Amino acid sequence: MHSMPILTIETAERLLKQLEDYLEHSEATFALIIDHGGAILSQSGEIPSSMDPTIFGALAAGSFAATRELALRIGETEFSALHQQGKRSQIYLSSIGEYAMLVTIFGPKTTLGLVRFYSASAVKRIAAELKRASTQERIPIDLGSEVVHAAFEVFKEPSNRS
Repeated sequence: MHSMPILTIETAERLLKQLEDYLEHSEATFALIIDHGGAILSQSGEIPSSMDPTIFGALAAGSFAATRELALRIGETEFSALHQQGKRSQIYLSSIGEYAMLVTIFGPKTTLGLVRFYSASAVKRIAAELKRASTQERIPIDLGSEVVHAAFEVFKEPSNRS
């Protein structure tokens, strides 16, 4: 697995736009893009009142990792999606290439078929954005002298005042 690309403001804005378009078409309530460790890269929609997105992202990543391991146990290389259904809400997790996953929460306003249909194209567009972000050239910033000087100032011995 490759490391997650560093997201610029422009990439973050494009990811948010992809989520907003996806929610509009799928009629889902809430969606987020998380990396495989559960860190939130982008989120959009109405967050359920009982939900902390940070904890939710970590739990979703863990659930997806467990499902991936189950796939290996039965001879599959990977399951690309996971669906969980409750009485009032459903969760649909879709793998986004090697970097991330799309987590969708939806209720009775929409159907699993609609979410699956629109998530397929959203995943492709989001994967393209993440791939673009991973190949963008970054200009390194040399903070060496500034950091050394600031550290020296912070940790220098206090002067003796008489």
